[in-house]
Amino acid sequence: MSWFESFVLGLVQGLTEFLPISSSAHLRLTAAFAGWHDPGAAFTAITQIGTEAAVLIYFRKDIARIVSAWFRSLTNSSMRGDHDAQMGWLVIIGSIPIGVLGVTFKDQIEGPFRDLRLIATTLIVMGIVLGIADRLAARDETGGKHRAIKERKSLKELGVRDGLIFGFCQAMALIPGVSRSGATISGGLLMGYTREAAARYSFLLAIPAVLASGAFELKDAGEGHVSWGPTIFATIIAFVVGYAVIAWFMKFITTKSFMPFVIYRVLLGILLFILIGAGVLSPHAGESAG
Repeated sequence: MSWFESFVLGLVQGLTEFLPISSSAHLRLTAAFAGWHDPGAAFTAITQIGTEAAVLIYFRKDIARIVSAWFRSLTNSSMRGDHDAQMGWLVIIGSIPIGVLGVTFKDQIEGPFRDLRLIATTLIVMGIVLGIADRLAARDETGGKHRAIKERKSLKELGVRDGLIFGFCQAMALIPGVSRSGATISGGLLMGYTREAAARYSFLLAIPAVLASGAFELKDAGEGHVSWGPTIFATIIAFVVGYAVIAWFMKFITTKSFMPFVIYRVLLGILLFILIGAGVLSPHAGESAG
């Protein structure tokens, strides 16, 4: 991998990690359209450490408060009813599904799941799911001629059941094209949470999963055509760009709909099917050089 490729892929990772459009799919597609080798699951997981570092800094006050309360609750029973302490446990519980499924389906994640036809399908299907969830949220928030405004849930109402559902939604993102934020936000909206609550928990829930995945894949970094230098460079680029995207996205969702992302996902998925069907793009483009 050249330094230019690593710069572009780091930029793509930073731009797409927090948007509900799938960063892993866009890394795969960028390489396929450019005629480069597939950067692979290890490169993707490690560069996500960069974007997750941006989450740690952006939500540093929330994280420090949650971690502090969680540790204190281990020895102080009066702290166990504290919302922040409970949030610490809920992040741990919600991380279990992706941990178990990630290890179980590791070979599929690094192989068959990277087929462009599957990515096209997940882009479209999950785009439609996000669209439905967004419309339901908008209906509750605005009401209507014969419908009163319905108050949506905040994170203070998050329990073990919903935390696990969020976790299983996040685990779906093991398939490129699903989108970690897209799946968890869609799940949150369908369960009745506000956009801001669903997005915030989505970002917090991703921290242990992404850091563990990146650490797990470190042993495979530097193998094949991807060396350590470009991987680290891409990770730094992803961090810088990712921080800016988080700040923008958290402001965006307070007043805007997710429909632009829904339309983009569906159109990109359809375009992929057209290009593959016409023989312009191979569903396994770039894979042979691993």
